[in-house]
Amino acid sequence: MARTRPLLPEWFHRLGSPKGFYQMTSSWMPWLAVTAAVLLLVGTVWGLGFAPQDAKQGNSFRIIYIHVPAAFLALAGYYVMAAAGAIGLVWKMKLAHMVMKAAAPLGAALTLISLVTGSLWGKPTWGTYWVWDARITSMLVLFFLYLGVIALHYAYTNGEAASKASAVLALVGTANIPIIYKSVDWWYTLHQPATIKLTQAPSMHPDMFYPLLVMIAGFYCFYALVLLLNTRSEILHRERRTRWVLDMAEGGRS
Repeated sequence: MARTRPLLPEWFHRLGSPKGFYQMTSSWMPWLAVTAAVLLLVGTVWGLGFAPQDAKQGNSFRIIYIHVPAAFLALAGYYVMAAAGAIGLVWKMKLAHMVMKAAAPLGAALTLISLVTGSLWGKPTWGTYWVWDARITSMLVLFFLYLGVIALHYAYTNGEAASKASAVLALVGTANIPIIYKSVDWWYTLHQPATIKLTQAPSMHPDMFYPLLVMIAGFYCFYALVLLLNTRSEILHRERRTRWVLDMAEGGRS
């Protein structure tokens, strides 16, 4: 009888288990760390030191090299967190709930960075640090959604109940992401339109745009690195009584 071919490759099943994920990602960490460091260094020096001044905003526009990548990852990170929560709810995958918990504080930090840098940028541009602009307000809602997911993880003594409640909130909160993205088109807003659109050429000069792309790539690599570190830490915490973690700890002490 011919052997039945598995629907999913073996590496995928291995990656879906806490032990397999921890072992497979060990070799990814140095590469991600080096790539993130190089991209962020190149993008920072290029953007802050060599990109030309903006005709209207002068040098104050350079905060875009932190603000835009942080905002991108705040939005993309929420989808990562919500997708992990959905996988955990539907397929009861423990690792997915760990990824969701690991993604929440990272996304909250990036959203806070986006809000703070946006306020600093707003002062020379609008004459004030804060306005109840549609884009800014919806980003603030995103920050509270991240905090809500984090709070729910610690509001329950039962870990499974905490993961389910957090996943439900994360999924409900996805409705806010398109509102953030389209807010500048749907309502009158002081916030400038999106700098990067898939259907249109960028509104920036190439000498300003290329270092921004490098910074975005660097932020994505940094996000992946920190997400893996947070997830691996959560795996060790939840699996601390399993044989493989105890064996690894004993091997590290020897």
